[in-house]
Amino acid sequence: MSHRSIVKLLLLSLVTFGFYGLVWFVRTKEEMTAAGADIPTAWLLIVPIANLYWLWKYCGGVELVTRGKTSQVVGFIVFAVLGVIGVAIIQDGFNKLAGPPAPAV
Repeated sequence: MSHRSIVKLLLLSLVTFGFYGLVWFVRTKEEMTAAGADIPTAWLLIVPIANLYWLWKYCGGVELVTRGKTSQVVGFIVFAVLGVIGVAIIQDGFNKLAGPPAPAV
């Protein structure tokens, strides 16, 4: 998983009225799929009811990538209840997996 700035993630999500949050979901989905997660196409994000199924499968990928440190149920609840704050919490978990950020050139 790539290391991403949580502050940048929150600010871009707020400034773009949530659009960057969708971009974040797609990018992290691609990384988790490359790591072996079974997450369907991100187009389901824009389909009512199907987006809940997609989010459930996405959270299964989070559990796989974090090796159980964030369970599928906890991830789903965090996203459903906390919204963009939940995104920041999950990204913090991804950052811990990725290690320290790469030095600026």
